[in-house]
Formats: sequence, C-alpha cells, structure tokens
Amino acid sequence: MIKKGIGRQIVLHYFIVIFLALMLVEVVFLFAIRTYYYDTIYNMISSHIDVTVRSALISTNSSDYSEEEYLSQILSLLKLPESELQILDGKGDVKISSSGFEVDKPVQTSDIPQALASGGTAKWIGRQATTGEPVMAVTTTLQQGGGQVYLARFVTSIEKVNQRLTEITLVSMAVIAAVLVTVLIVSIGLANSIVRPINNIIAVSAQMAKGRFDVRVEGDYRYELGEMGSTLNYMAEEIVRSNQIKDDFISSISHELRTPLTSIKGWSETLDSGGYDPDETRLGMGIIAKETERLIGLVEELLDFSKLQQNEMKLTMKRVELKELLKEIVLNVWAKAELKKVQLRVEADEGSFAVYGDANRLKQVFLNIVDNAVKFSHESSVIVLHLSREDGWVRAAVQDSGIGIDEENLRRVKDRFFQVNTQGGGTGLGLAITQQLVELHEGQLEMTSELGVGTTVSVKLPLLEEPAVEERELELPAGPEQGPEQI
Repeated sequence: MIKKGIGRQIVLHYFIVIFLALMLVEVVFLFAIRTYYYDTIYNMISSHIDVTVRSALISTNSSDYSEEEYLSQILSLLKLPESELQILDGKGDVKISSSGFEVDKPVQTSDIPQALASGGTAKWIGRQATTGEPVMAVTTTLQQGGGQVYLARFVTSIEKVNQRLTEITLVSMAVIAAVLVTVLIVSIGLANSIVRPINNIIAVSAQMAKGRFDVRVEGDYRYELGEMGSTLNYMAEEIVRSNQIKDDFISSISHELRTPLTSIKGWSETLDSGGYDPDETRLGMGIIAKETERLIGLVEELLDFSKLQQNEMKLTMKRVELKELLKEIVLNVWAKAELKKVQLRVEADEGSFAVYGDANRLKQVFLNIVDNAVKFSHESSVIVLHLSREDGWVRAAVQDSGIGIDEENLRRVKDRFFQVNTQGGGTGLGLAITQQLVELHEGQLEMTSELGVGTTVSVKLPLLEEPAVEERELELPAGPEQGPEQI
C-alpha cells in the first residue's frame, strides 16, 4: 500500500488516466468488432437478395401458378443455407417458411414496416419470440401483383457470433487487466523515483532547519530534482560561508574597535590622574583625537554599508570633473604616501573628463582605491592614476606595483567582510561599498592583479556629454600648482 502523499497521487492519477483511455479504446474496439461481424452477415444476405430476387422475379410469373405454387417456387429459388427463409404477406403473416414450421401470429418486428415503407431491404436484430435465440432478420419486398404484396424474410442465428464477440471481449479485458497491472507497477516505480529523492531532500532540509549546514543532498538526481538538490546544497554552502564571514567580521570589528577604545581609555585615565607636563598632555590628547577619528571612520563605513544594503543611500548628483577630483585625492593621501616614499602620479589625455554623479561619494570611491594601493605598495614605488575616454565612457585606472593578489582571492576581494590580509586591519567592507557606489553611478568596477607584480583597479563611468559653452561655465577651478597632468 502506498503511503499518502505525492506518490499516491501520482499513481492514482496515472492509473485513472490510463484506465479511462483503455476503457474508451475498449468500447470503440468492441463496437467496431460487433459492427463488423453484423455488417458482414447483413452484406452477405443483401448480396444474395440482390442476385436471386431479380432472377426469381424474371423466371417466375404469379399468373402462371396458384398462390401456394408461386410461393413455393419463390421459396426454392431464394433459400439460403443456414438461414430460415419466410415469405410474408403485407400484414406480416407468414405464408410459407423454409423450416416447415407454421407461425400462428403475424411477425411484428421493425424490419417489416421498414421494408414496406421503403420498398427495399430492412434489418432487425433481436431475440426469436418462440425460442429466445438471438437472430438477425433481413427483409426485402418481392413484388406487387394483383394487389398482393409479398416479403422475403431471411432469419439467421447470431448466437455463435455473439459467443465469438464474448470471447473477444474477455480476451480484450484480460489484455486491459494486464496493461493496468503493468501500468500500476510502472507508476509505482515512477512515483518512487520521484518521491524518494524528494524525501531525501526534505530530510536534508529538516537537518538544515535545525542548524546542521554540514549535511548535503547526496545522489545524482536528474532534471528539476537535481536542480533542487544542487540549489539546496549551494544554499547551505552560502550560509556556511556567510556565517564564517559574519564570524570573521565580528572578530575583526571587535579587534578594530577594541584597539582605539583601549588607547582612548588608557590615555584618558592617565590624563585624569594629572601631574603631566603640557607636552605629554598634548601627545595624549592627540592620540585620543586620532583614535576617535578612527572610530568615527569605522562607524561611518558600517553606516554606509547598511544604507546601501537597505537602498537608502541618497546621492546628490551634479557635474563632476574627474581630473580635478583625482588631483584632490592625491593631495589627501600625499602625507601617507610620503611615509612609504610612494610617488603618486596623475596621467590624463587632453579635454574634459566630466561625469554626472555625487562628488562626495565618488571621492569616497577613489580615496578607498588609492588608499589600498598605497597600503599594499612597496617602498619607493609609483602609483599611476590614469584617465582615458572609451566610446562614451571615462575610465579611471589606479595602477600600483605592489604585492598583488592571487587569482583565488581576486575573485572574492569585492565580497563584503572579506580581507586578503586579516592582519592589516579594517572591516573588509571598503571594496564592497566601493563597488555598490560605482554601480549606483551606472558604472563598472574592474580589477586585474598578479601576485608579486601589482594590481590595477579601473572605474568606468558614463561620460557626460555637454555643449562647450556650458562646460566653460561649469568648469571647476584648477587645483594647486603641481603641473597640469602630474603630481
């Protein structure tokens, strides 16, 4: 017995559909066989009638014989083996019969009035009134002479035909039963092939619902079931990865927060105790201010990420000249680059590199990219910020010759909370936020890197096409005197 569920429904519906289809075929088949057998008998008698009645009417003239002799002559000419021939008058009374039995009552079957009305041949199938035997009667009009109408009625037994039809019916029912048994077996196998993987997937998903994300759907399932199992496995892997990223982030952010808080707490307690000279006090206050700024930066990064995830980031869009923006960024990170003796250089073609965007958010994008380039560059190296135009786009590429990133980490470096160097500090959100900000500006962020050679980060933004007059009116003032194309 199949348990309740989708398996039973599959078997039931499959069985019902096949059963109804077989019953329909069975009915049509039996009707066609019955019609074939009965029509064969009728056509045989009709052919005999067409051939013999014409010759009988030609060779027999009722005026030459008495009625009894005439009917006997007709009877001898028309009789057919294995059939009883009856000659009837227009009222249905049997005048003479090839069987020799006298019939007291007139024949009242439907073939009599039909033959009289049409003047041709009519058929009736039923049971003989006296014996109850199944018969077929075929009646035709003979002639009309002297106001008298005669009918020739052939009566043949169809009992053997009915027996044959019964045998065919039983055989066909046996075939149907065998087919239904086969269908039942096949449908149960089909249902099991579907239900067993589903039950396996349900069991695995139940384990995952309890927090066991190490379990996987085992088995090489095909079609939609295979896709379902693969999707569930992928979901579990993503959950495990997300949990690991979350744990790493909590660990990282806890460390990032604890370090400045420890410095702030230590110096605040030290300064609160008093007795220090002004220089030492100034040093402590400077450290507190620096660590406070660091905390503010971490909090702002988390807030930005939260806004981006909830689609609440608001942009103030206007014309932004990227060449001037990059020069400003170089000035902002110049002090940090000097500590590592890293040279920053802006290279750009002639003309405008204006885009439509939020100046503060674009500055945040390039500050993060350039800051990373400085952080991972070797001492006394060069970082090139290159601007170019490409078919309606502005490409801003930041190229360094630093430590580079291997292929595996390069694929994940833009994931949230991911850090190539977990000892380097930070939340691992910088590039994730950068990419989302670039996408908000309908741009693209691309990275190429080779371990030990360096990294190139490119930002493509739609070029702002504008009339020359308007461009002059909105042109930003030049930056500090550092050379038009190089800092």
